[in-house]
Amino acid sequence: MFLRNAWYVAAWDTEVKQALHATILLGEPIVLYRKADGGVVALEDACPHRKLPLSMGRLQGDLVECGYHGLTFDCSGSCVKASCVARVPQAAKVRSYPVEERYGLVWLWMGDPLLADPAKIVDIPEWDHPDWGVNRGDSMTVECNYLYMTDNLLDPSHVAWVHQSTFGTAACESEPLQTRVTDDGVVVSRWLYDIDVAPFYTQYLKFEGRCDRLQYYEVRYPSHAIIKGVHTPAGTGGDRAPVHEKAFLMDSYNFMTPVDENRTRYYWFQLRNFDADDEAVSRRFAADVRRAFEEDRVVLAAVHAGMKNRQTPNIDLAIDSGPLRFRRAMERLIREELEAVADRRSTHEVQAHV
Repeated sequence: MFLRNAWYVAAWDTEVKQALHATILLGEPIVLYRKADGGVVALEDACPHRKLPLSMGRLQGDLVECGYHGLTFDCSGSCVKASCVARVPQAAKVRSYPVEERYGLVWLWMGDPLLADPAKIVDIPEWDHPDWGVNRGDSMTVECNYLYMTDNLLDPSHVAWVHQSTFGTAACESEPLQTRVTDDGVVVSRWLYDIDVAPFYTQYLKFEGRCDRLQYYEVRYPSHAIIKGVHTPAGTGGDRAPVHEKAFLMDSYNFMTPVDENRTRYYWFQLRNFDADDEAVSRRFAADVRRAFEEDRVVLAAVHAGMKNRQTPNIDLAIDSGPLRFRRAMERLIREELEAVADRRSTHEVQAHV
């Protein structure tokens, strides 16, 4: 179901304080908290004694005390105190997760800790660039499997129907899509030429009249999307055209973290090439994006329910090429990861027998 050797967003950095913060990633209960020095700790949220969530206990300095019998765990997950017994049991430990903070987000590595490479977190060249403004973003829980969200973010066509009052215009309905598979994901894109500006963008453009528009939807494994929006005066767009001085450029970063097979936590923010220091624009832009994403949330919850309870087979269309290629690649990556785990276990068992 999930690729585990990957970084996933667990929370906004402002959500994690010197207090116990419970969450679930990939079906695994996790407790987050900040140490006195500000660093973030992520531990399995289950005391090894009777599996009471540690988040129901107490934070004692940098240690977590279980609220049932007082077993106390350090930042590595080792039990350092068990007053209710003569000595600390050898098996009294909980899993700890590698943690990184970047872009205002807390990232967890959900697989083998020895493979946790911070360089694998998405690189954002425009971050902190003085010419680019940031819409600090938001988050929501969507009642669907994360793959319906990756489907949605590899589908520029849906904006014509789901986002008629925001991102979409009639021009988004039928223009052919270009699909490209990369080493780390799938890209679906197209240029729309000499079209009306969609309602969402009219208040932000620095030019008047019709536009050329690039829709660029990229989803990287396991579930991180980069959506590039380009609007430029009609007649000035295209892959080989220089960037017009009044072009609207927006890079939207979207991070989908599976809660379990039926729910996904969705985090996002945007960078833009205009009004970099205008907080009013940032607030308005963020609110407008939230309204548009609420439209997605309603549809995706209904899609998940419909597919889960379908009485007849569903069909695929030509516009599903990108999503289907992404799903096939994810199936391969998950299968290879499981096979590697099985091989390591087999090797360890042989060595233990010898």
